[in-house]
Amino acid sequence: MKTAVVCSGGLDSVSLAHVLAAENSLTRLISFDYGQRHRKELDFAAACAARLKVPHHVIDLRSVGAALTGSALTDELDVPDGHYAEETMRITVVPNRNAIMLTIAFGIAAAQGDDAVATAVHGGDHFIYPDCRPAFTEAFDAMQRAALDGYADVRLSTPFVHRSKADIVTAGAKAGTPFEQTWSCYKGGEVHCGRCGTCVERREAFDLAGVEDPTPYADPDFWRAAVAARGEA
Repeated sequence: MKTAVVCSGGLDSVSLAHVLAAENSLTRLISFDYGQRHRKELDFAAACAARLKVPHHVIDLRSVGAALTGSALTDELDVPDGHYAEETMRITVVPNRNAIMLTIAFGIAAAQGDDAVATAVHGGDHFIYPDCRPAFTEAFDAMQRAALDGYADVRLSTPFVHRSKADIVTAGAKAGTPFEQTWSCYKGGEVHCGRCGTCVERREAFDLAGVEDPTPYADPDFWRAAVAARGEA
């Protein structure tokens, strides 16, 4: 299938792009500028598109993002440290973000003649982000089929929705993903902080997958204490 990938520039979506490129089904990357704290991740998405030689659509949603207040990803709120599973990570929710982005991505895919839109939502996202859960992705796929009925047949592809981030690392490594060319950290410093939820989850995923993590971290060992604290909670 000709497949467009919603790509943030992070480990999950860049790995998915490489997996689909290896299967010769990747057609384009679609990224969104919604006023996130830093644009660094968009640079990594652009680098991925250039590396895989596919078009890169960057959609300006800054005016929309400005209205979606209350998230540490868009407002001047502190990004909490600790494991991704902790209650404090709910401050990183941007309401309806995936639903908004996927709706636009489906329009682009339909206009460009693609067969599918792929998103790298995975099992670790489910409890925090409602628009990453299987119930949402299944309902969204049905909604889009109705929205495009008679015009285009585009499906939603979620190959990681029942898998872990460690599984994504394994699949990405097999497809030759240059993990050092991905960005996960919510803080957007010179290097990954090593302390925020996405850094801890990223570091843990490489460890569980048994794949060497090439990422430089400001605090490379914090993740162990965060994972241990979660297990004791």
